[in-house]
Amino acid sequence: MKEVTYEGLTFEPYITREKIDSRIKELGQTISEECAGQNPLFLCVLNGAFPFASDLFRACEDIDAEIAFVRLKSYDGTGSTGQVKELLGLSDNIEGRTVIVVEDIVDTGNTIVRLIDTLQKKNPAKIKVATLLFKPEALEHDFKPDYVGFSIPKKFIIGFGLDLNGRARNLNDIYILKEN
Repeated sequence: MKEVTYEGLTFEPYITREKIDSRIKELGQTISEECAGQNPLFLCVLNGAFPFASDLFRACEDIDAEIAFVRLKSYDGTGSTGQVKELLGLSDNIEGRTVIVVEDIVDTGNTIVRLIDTLQKKNPAKIKVATLLFKPEALEHDFKPDYVGFSIPKKFIIGFGLDLNGRARNLNDIYILKEN
C-alpha cells in the first residue's frame, strides 16, 4: 500500500482490505446469530456505506434479510457541516421489524441520531446500528453503535466508501490524512 493524494492532501495507508474483510465476516456472524428468525431490514446509508453494506449483507447469508437504502449528507470537504440533509428517503414499511442501519462512519453522531429519530416514528421492533468506523472522541451525543468494525481516532480518512468531495470512495483500503 502506498500513499495517495487528493486535492493536495496526502493520505497514508491505515486499514487494509484484508483486515476490513475479516472484521466484516465477524460482524456478519454476530448479526446472524443475534437476528436469527427476525428477517431484519438492512438500511444502507448512501453513498459512503455502500461497500460496507454490500459486504456485510452478504456476510449474513445464514439469515433471511432484506436491504434498502437512504441517502443522507452531512459532510463538505474534510469536515461535518453540522447539518444533516435527507436526500432520498425510506419507502419500505418497517413497522414491527428489526432494522439494522448500516453506516460507513459514526463520528459526531448527528446523522445517525437524526436518522434513528426519524425511523422510530415508523414503529420498528428495534433499531440497531452497524458502522464500519467509529470515532468515539468526536461523538457529541449519548449514543453507541451496536456493531463496530473499527474504533479510530478523530482524524480524516478516505477509502472503502469514505470520500473527499466524492472522490476516493473506490479505494479498497482505508487511508488516513498524513500529518505534516
